Amino acid sequence: MKNLFLVAYLDIKESLRSKWFYVYALVFGGIMALFFISGISDSVVMGFTGLSRLLLVFIQVTIIILPIFILITTVKSIVGDRESNVLEYMLSFPISLGHYYWGKVIGRFATVFLPIIFALILGVVFGFSQGGNLPWAMVLLYSALLFSMCFIFLGIAFFVSSIVKSTDIAIGSSFAIWIILLAFIDIALIGLMLQGDANDGLIIGIALLNPIEVFRIGAISLFDPELTVIGPVAYYLLDTLGANALMVYSIIYPIIIGLLFSFLGYLAFKKKDLL
Repeated sequence: MKNLFLVAYLDIKESLRSKWFYVYALVFGGIMALFFISGISDSVVMGFTGLSRLLLVFIQVTIIILPIFILITTVKSIVGDRESNVLEYMLSFPISLGHYYWGKVIGRFATVFLPIIFALILGVVFGFSQGGNLPWAMVLLYSALLFSMCFIFLGIAFFVSSIVKSTDIAIGSSFAIWIILLAFIDIALIGLMLQGDANDGLIIGIALLNPIEVFRIGAISLFDPELTVIGPVAYYLLDTLGANALMVYSIIYPIIIGLLFSFLGYLAFKKKDLL
């Protein structure tokens, strides 16, 4: 276990020396600061105001930015160490492959999750300091959604990083994954498909395999339990799963898939020519 946390610590230090970490932290911290300056928490849109309004806008930003940031910055972890011979150097020490791989996972998760959760806390503190009500349940559930979102894309990134042969392919693959998932982000468009011959449940089931869509639906349900913004699909989701089960699915499903991809990446890492 000591070697595991040592690798995690080294990965965190390496991330802190990289420019991407500060860009990543500046993007989310800067966005939250921009919300404060623009007075967005004082506006009223669709009945939301104060901290709820601030979180609603922050969700829309994270849906687009967070996945690609995690994929691009993480997908080079294993393959980048292999190309730069850092992996060969690390394995010259008495460190097992498991300690190296899972240590990298832990360290990288810390560097991608902490900045965004810090930005969220910053927004909560600011909203509370302005005399707004603090919706603890909403904040905690949204934190859980962010955790699961980070976890699944971290797992996908490590899986890709374990199977590709170069960083160029890794980065290209991450963009392809992001674009494919983003293309199916709007479940409202499925309403058009429901007019066809395909089974309604099958179409919606396939859509809910998309982690970005799952995060979006879970986040929307925090503010709009009736899911009125996604149209008639809401009736099917609420009648089939229910509001509570839908929220549990939105949190648990990405974590399970993230663990699965992480484990598959570890198996590929062990079997692949390491050097």
